[in-house]
Amino acid sequence: QVQLVESGGGLVQAGGSLRLSCAASGGTASRYVMGWFRQAPGKEREFVATISRSGTSTDYAGSVKGRFTISRDNAKNTVYLQMASLKAEDTAIYYCAADRTAYISTRQMDYDYWGQGAQVTVSS
Repeated sequence: QVQLVESGGGLVQAGGSLRLSCAASGGTASRYVMGWFRQAPGKEREFVATISRSGTSTDYAGSVKGRFTISRDNAKNTVYLQMASLKAEDTAIYYCAADRTAYISTRQMDYDYWGQGAQVTVSS
């Protein structure tokens, strides 16, 4: 079992930057593919970014590609989401997730472990 706790959310102005962190405990971080998902008010939760166990492979949703960067530090059991050039439409609750089976995945259904979420609000 692994527990995930997000941090770093908050209020930022459009065009600004913010870094989210997801700390994992109860497991070895390197055994898990990690992902970030988000859910805006009134919308379904959607994929944002994912990173392979070693950190060598990443994938992003088209809406965030070029603006967001996912990374991980397995020694710290932590995955990050660096968000830049933020837009109002990025406002959402951001969730980190982990899975030990897939190599890398954009699909919510592949992830077995989820954090409680971090609110990100972008003002304009």
